[in-house]
Amino acid sequence: IHERLQHYEESKPAPVMDSAAVLAQDLSEQLKIKSENGDIKELAKLLENPHVKSLLSVHDTVAQKRYDPELPPLPEYLNIEESSVKIIRLVKNKEPLGATIRRDDETGAIFVARIMRGGAADRSGRLIHSGDEVKEVNGIPVDDKKPEDIIRILAQSQGAITFKVVPGLKEDASIREPKVFLRALFDYDPSNDSAIPCKEAGLRFKKGSILQIMSQEDATWWQAKLDGDANPRAGLIPSKQFQESRRFALRQPAATLPLQRTLSRRPSSEDRSSILSRSFTTSSSLTHNCPKGERFSSSCFPAYPLLSCPLRRCGAQSCLCQGPGPSGVGMNELKRKLLISDPQHFGVTIPHTSRPKKNQESDGVEYHFISKHLFEADIHNNKFVEYGEYKGNYYGTSLDTLRGVLTKKKVCLLDVQPHAIKLLRTAEFKPFVVFVKPPKMERLRETRKNAKIISSKDDKGSARPFTEEDFQEMLNTAEMMESQYGHLFEKVIVNDDLTTAFSELQSALKRVETGTHWVPVSWTHS
Repeated sequence: IHERLQHYEESKPAPVMDSAAVLAQDLSEQLKIKSENGDIKELAKLLENPHVKSLLSVHDTVAQKRYDPELPPLPEYLNIEESSVKIIRLVKNKEPLGATIRRDDETGAIFVARIMRGGAADRSGRLIHSGDEVKEVNGIPVDDKKPEDIIRILAQSQGAITFKVVPGLKEDASIREPKVFLRALFDYDPSNDSAIPCKEAGLRFKKGSILQIMSQEDATWWQAKLDGDANPRAGLIPSKQFQESRRFALRQPAATLPLQRTLSRRPSSEDRSSILSRSFTTSSSLTHNCPKGERFSSSCFPAYPLLSCPLRRCGAQSCLCQGPGPSGVGMNELKRKLLISDPQHFGVTIPHTSRPKKNQESDGVEYHFISKHLFEADIHNNKFVEYGEYKGNYYGTSLDTLRGVLTKKKVCLLDVQPHAIKLLRTAEFKPFVVFVKPPKMERLRETRKNAKIISSKDDKGSARPFTEEDFQEMLNTAEMMESQYGHLFEKVIVNDDLTTAFSELQSALKRVETGTHWVPVSWTHS
C-alpha cells in the first residue's frame, strides 16, 4: 500500500476541491426541500450515511494536507512553575503497548519503568522514554491509580491512546546495543517468578532456547527475544548475574550429593574405560583436577553461555564427553557399542598411572606407566583432564593423550567429571556432552533383573545381582546429578532399552557432525 501511494504521489495529483464534505452537506440540505422523487431520496440517504461522511472528511484532510493530530487545548490556568508536559498519541492494535510502569511508594507518582525493544512504544519513534512520569491516559488522571488499574485501561483501549507525560531527566541512549546471542540452560516461566516486576512483560523459554539480548540496561532484568520469533517485541528475562546468584543461593553443597559407591579394589586394565567416572568420587583420599575456588563458584553453572553465529562443529575433531552417571546405568555399554560400530571413527584415551607395571602389561596399551614424581609434576603443570589417587598410586587422563586421539581425526570418547567438562569446553576439544540416566523404577526392575553389578566392597571384585537399594540409589544419584550439573549436558538419553538408547546416541552424533549449531563465542575467537 505504501509503495502504491508513493508512486501515486510522484505523479503529483491535485485535488479538484478541498471541501467535499461541506459541498455534500449543502447538497443534502437542498435535497430535503425537493420533491419526494425516489432517486433524490436515495441520494439524500447516501449523503447522510456516516461512512460516506467519514470518507469525504478524509478526502478533505488529505486535500488540505492537515495531517497533524488535533491535540486538546492547554488549560487556561497553566502554572508556569509546573514541569513541561508532552501530549503523546500512539496507535495501538491488539498487541501490547510494550512498556512497563511503576509507582513511587512515597509520592504515588506513576513512571514508565522500561520500554520493551521492538514493541509498539519503541517502534513509535521513541516518543515515550523510561523515566517519564505519566499524568493522564486517554484523559483519565492516574495520580490515584495503581499500576494494575492503568494496565487494565491500556488493555481495554484500541486504536489511538493519548498520554500526558512529564519528560524524565534521563533519555534512552539512541545507540543500539550490539547483537548478543545466548543459550538458555534452564526453563523459565515468568508467571512462576515472584521476583519479576511485570509478569505480563516476561518472556517464557525452554532450556536450550537461543535468546537474542535486546537490552542490558537493567542489571537485574534484561530484554530478550527468542531467535527466529516473528514477534518483534522483546520480553523480560532474569539477567545472567541475577539468575546465577539465585541458583547459587539454592544450590546444595556437593558434599550432600549421594554419589555412587567407590571401588575398594585395585583398578585393573579392564576398569580403565570407567575408572574416572566411578572411582574418583567420594573417597576422602581422592582428589580432582579442579581449580581452587571454582567448586562452588557461580561460574560453574552459568545461566546463559555467550554464543556466536551458527557454525558447523566438525565431529572428526571433537570429543564426546559422557557426564558422570550412576553405576549400572549403561554408560560403558553405549561407549563400547560405539567403538565396535566404527573403530576408525571413534577412539578412547589410555590413562596414565604411577603404579608399577605388571609382567603381562605393556606400556601404552593398558596404561602409560610413569613415576610418581613425574605424575606429580604433570599435576602441578595442569597436564591432566582429571586424576585420582588409589592406595598410594595415581591414575589419570592427560590432555596429551586426548589430543593424540583427535590428531588421528577420531571422535574421542571420554568419561569425565563436571569440572573436567568445564575445562574441555574450548575450541580445541569442542565437547559434545551426553548424560545417560536410568528409566523409572518399574523399567529398572524389568531390564536389569538378569544383570549384575560389581560390588565395591569385595576386594575380589565379584559381581552380584542388583538390589532394590541399588535401583533407588541409581535414581537418586541421576536426579541429583541432573539437578546440579544439567547445565553442562547437551543431550540427555534415558537408557530404557540399550538398542534404542544407542540408536538415539548415534542420531544425535550424526546431527552434531553434519549440521550447523550455535557454539560458544570463545570458540570463534581463539
